Amino acid sequence: MQQTWTRLLGITIASVLMLVSSLSLAQQAASAQSKEDRARDYFTNLELINQDGETVRFFDDVLKDKVVVINFIFSNCEGACPLMTHKLSLVRDRMEGQVGDPLRFVSLSIDPTRDTPAAMKEFAKTHHADHDGWVFLTGKPENLEHIIKRLGQYTDEIEAHSTMMLAGNVNAAHWIKILPHEQPPAIAEKLQLLIRDNETS
Repeated sequence: MQQTWTRLLGITIASVLMLVSSLSLAQQAASAQSKEDRARDYFTNLELINQDGETVRFFDDVLKDKVVVINFIFSNCEGACPLMTHKLSLVRDRMEGQVGDPLRFVSLSIDPTRDTPAAMKEFAKTHHADHDGWVFLTGKPENLEHIIKRLGQYTDEIEAHSTMMLAGNVNAAHWIKILPHEQPPAIAEKLQLLIRDNETS
């Protein structure tokens, strides 16, 4: 009889532990989903158009599950935009093997009225940034304005736009600013730290 009760007790405890474990996993999944939903709500899922003329959703198709570095450009720019794009291309060279997964470079148009997909593609080619893992985005002016405001980089004066860049591990919700004077080795080191967030998040 004692053995029977012991066996039943063992089965009961095991069942409870399995239930607790299942509930814990369900809670973690719900929490992760909730975190993703909050990020989607904040950054928005507005539609943009990439340099190949394809429609993409900003969170689901550009940010989700990525480490991103974002700069803000207009294709007619002859000063800061080419310089910052060139700097990022040097950073990209240092991140070989990680570009695309998980790292993505994102260039957002601040002049979408003139920045057609073709103009963005030509800008990318001219400045040696026409690579896999680097997306140039234009689209409806109201969509770009809303997104750039969410990123804290909107300005009414195109010529006076900030050359600040942003980088973030989207899943870890870890975002940093990259100052214009920072050099490619330092930027690459910061991106490596963001990528390593995936191992601890």
